[in-house]
Amino acid sequence: MAEREHKIAIVGAGTIDLSFAALHLAKNATCTVTIYDTRPDLQAYVKRHLPGYLMEADHDTCLARLAFANDLQSAVKDVEAVQEQGPENAEFKVSIWPQIEQHAPADAVFWSSTSGIPARVQSAQMKDPSRLVVVHPFNPPHIMPLLEIVPSPYTSQAVLDRTLSYWRALGRTPVIVKKECTGFVANRLAFALFREACSLVAQGVVDVKDLDEIVQASMGPRWSVAGPFKSYHAGGGEGGLTSFMDKIGGTMQECWEASEVDVRKGAIKVGGDWQAEACRQTEEAYGVVDTAERDEKTRKVLAAVGGA
Repeated sequence: MAEREHKIAIVGAGTIDLSFAALHLAKNATCTVTIYDTRPDLQAYVKRHLPGYLMEADHDTCLARLAFANDLQSAVKDVEAVQEQGPENAEFKVSIWPQIEQHAPADAVFWSSTSGIPARVQSAQMKDPSRLVVVHPFNPPHIMPLLEIVPSPYTSQAVLDRTLSYWRALGRTPVIVKKECTGFVANRLAFALFREACSLVAQGVVDVKDLDEIVQASMGPRWSVAGPFKSYHAGGGEGGLTSFMDKIGGTMQECWEASEVDVRKGAIKVGGDWQAEACRQTEEAYGVVDTAERDEKTRKVLAAVGGA
């Protein structure tokens, strides 16, 4: 729990914005949050939806430390950090950071929750690009511990140090991504698995629901306590990962090559013929997913493995 008072400005009022607002307010009892968004019903919208993100906190106490701004200038005035979750559009982000820079205190740090637009691109028109760093969450951030901290070549060490210190104090797991890359790391891993899942479903090897059960009954619980390198290192016994690769490497290579063949065929592309059938099976299996149930189960898993 962060103990020192912090003033945070959040640009945007979407689901990620409200999730981050809940995280700040719930994990730092003295933190104040100002939300800026252009929607005309901003206050009513946030007050209606934000309590749903504050399941483990006192709603009244949190809402008492929440403010709203009708313009960007007043939103970022006197804050220590500005967290931007605007449209996933490079033109928007390039244009808004110089405005924020103009009105925010000179020592405020800037965080972007973009899913894939590097800070190097976003800071193109800033006077001081060293202040900006990507802070990419794994959705929803008020529950999931991971935050990918992705600096540009210009991001200062002081900004990185302050960023890491703040999020660690809130009980998060900030991890520095050393190089800017498409999709960063978590999404690259998640989408690689999803591509294989789509390919296997498209080929008729397995249907959607059974594939989900395979993941939930194997990689899901294993990866909640150890990532792939640690898992396979343990799987190699006394010889560790080296022994595992010696024993299973041939099969692994065959799997990689089979996947590459499928990619080269172009059978799995977003919007391809396979997609409608995969979506149909998913809708038939799950209908509308109860995200509250999902989030509660996720909290229990994180608590059990010590990641809450």
